[in-house]
Amino acid sequence: MTKSYIAVLAILIVSLIALANLKPASAIQRDTPATLMNLETQFMNAAAARGSAGYMSYYAADAVELPNGADAIKGKDNIGQTMGFLDQGSKLTWKPDFSDMAASGDLGYTYGTYVLTSKDKDKDGKPIVELGRYLTIWKKQKDGSWKVAVDMDNASPKPKP
Repeated sequence: MTKSYIAVLAILIVSLIALANLKPASAIQRDTPATLMNLETQFMNAAAARGSAGYMSYYAADAVELPNGADAIKGKDNIGQTMGFLDQGSKLTWKPDFSDMAASGDLGYTYGTYVLTSKDKDKDGKPIVELGRYLTIWKKQKDGSWKVAVDMDNASPKPKP
């Protein structure tokens, strides 16, 4: 009987030590809208460094792209087929202006402005530049990472000289 008391006591001590090391729910790191703002910067840096592969690494497999004036493109693979311009000398930069997140912590969005500078030139030999606004909806994945679920853009008129 003494051995069983010792075993129960040992289990109790180990359990108390484990419980003492648990963090309360309030101390668990939660994602915030700032998380999404940081992701946007990482996303843009990946596109600048690795072209379409870097850009597409932030997309969920079932993502949807809603390009300006065109039909929806469904699925990461299909979207990736349209991003080759990032590997051919064109440059896409963007700046998030705002982000927010659902109270559930698994869905959020960012919006801001973008500049697409084409490798192509206009009639005067200057790079063709498109200015616009974008909206990205982010979804937290099962592995805890955030991926683009929906991305859309609309071109803005060129500023008047």
